[in-house]
Amino acid sequence: MVEQQGKRVAFYTLGCKVNQQETASLMKLFRKRGFRVVDFKKDADVYIINTCAVTHTAAQKCRQVIRRAIGRSPAAVVAVLGCYSQVAAEEVLSIPGVDLVVGTSGRSRLVELVSEAMEKKRSGEWPAKGINAVEALDGSLDFEQLPLPDDPRRTRAFLKIEDGCDQFCTYCTVPYARGGVRSLHPDLVQERLSELVCAGYREVVLTGVHTSAYGKDLGGGVNLPRLLRELVELPGNFRIRLSSVEPAEVTEELLELLATSPRLCRHLHIPLQSGDDEILCRMNRPYTAEEYRKLFHLAREMIPGIAITTDVLVGFPGEEERHFQNTFNLIATLPFRDLHVFKYSPRPGTPAAAMPEQVAPPVKDRRSSCLRRLADELAASFARRFVGETMTVLVERRSRKRQGWWEGLTDNYLRVFFPASQRKSGVRGEFVPVRILEVGPRDELQGEAVEN
Repeated sequence: MVEQQGKRVAFYTLGCKVNQQETASLMKLFRKRGFRVVDFKKDADVYIINTCAVTHTAAQKCRQVIRRAIGRSPAAVVAVLGCYSQVAAEEVLSIPGVDLVVGTSGRSRLVELVSEAMEKKRSGEWPAKGINAVEALDGSLDFEQLPLPDDPRRTRAFLKIEDGCDQFCTYCTVPYARGGVRSLHPDLVQERLSELVCAGYREVVLTGVHTSAYGKDLGGGVNLPRLLRELVELPGNFRIRLSSVEPAEVTEELLELLATSPRLCRHLHIPLQSGDDEILCRMNRPYTAEEYRKLFHLAREMIPGIAITTDVLVGFPGEEERHFQNTFNLIATLPFRDLHVFKYSPRPGTPAAAMPEQVAPPVKDRRSSCLRRLADELAASFARRFVGETMTVLVERRSRKRQGWWEGLTDNYLRVFFPASQRKSGVRGEFVPVRILEVGPRDELQGEAVEN
């Protein structure tokens, strides 16, 4: 096994939290082999781009970043991996200067592949077109374990417990890019969570491509609520946050757990995508707008103060003004913490790409802007509800935007600032009670630390 002592490697990550977590794990693999991780804007011996294929814009950005790396250091090894690589490997390889393409599996051997490329590129043995090392995503795939992150500057860590998706929404490339559902065994989840807590992380975000499908492939009654019941009993000073969960899989059992365990954050990201039943059906989303509304109100009833965030897709093929208005009206009546608004873009190979009645870009722009303005109003309104309350804040760092302040997150996903003069040192990574005094720009809260 060749060591690469002092060789510089730079990473660029596009897309979701899963990608970010996987990049952090790959950084650790490279450090173990002697590489030094440097900023992507600097000269490096190796550039690694972890890609996304969710939208046309994401794929376009991937290509721009790849070309930027090649232009900066033409002699460097350029390796491209991730979802875009998985679904369009030859398209990536057609970019002059790409040396290696890896998909969404087999990444544990990336260091070996890169080291081989470095040696053979120097000797002129590496093919000019590069090598396609993308593996087929078939039913024999297991959950690929990568190292846990080890960044001592952070108080929050992402723990990937699931990969893949079987939903096949008509607009989405993820099932093709990630394969079917694969879950990390509950014993290993417990082991990895305990390692993160022992390493000093105080919040662990359980993440996956289809997180709420956790356990579907394991059998024996294993599912997300059962896993959470086991995790909240582990020793240590920590809390658990869930990443995105599908509406049809948010059960009363899951809500009851969030309501009764102080270790579980009062925050759910539940994708809506559309508030119109006709469009939801065309998207192959397994719920109606009314079912979503009832779930939203049930969650708020069972868990006071819960933050619910969501994804919305505008401009899906066939979306007329009346369909969009139904979406807008539904969202306007639900007190979301925040919205992530996306404009539909056709992804090759998906059913929606071949649908008639594609929506014009200016119409998508207008609808997106309309929902983003609504998102700002909802976020500020949600934050104002907590003025006067004392909330527990996980302190993350000295604020970069407000000199002389600490900043951190509440369990219900509110960013809070308080003067550093109140708690001068030893605060990062602590759970600090903070009395909320006012709402700052958009939805940031300002307060004062309260003595226990």
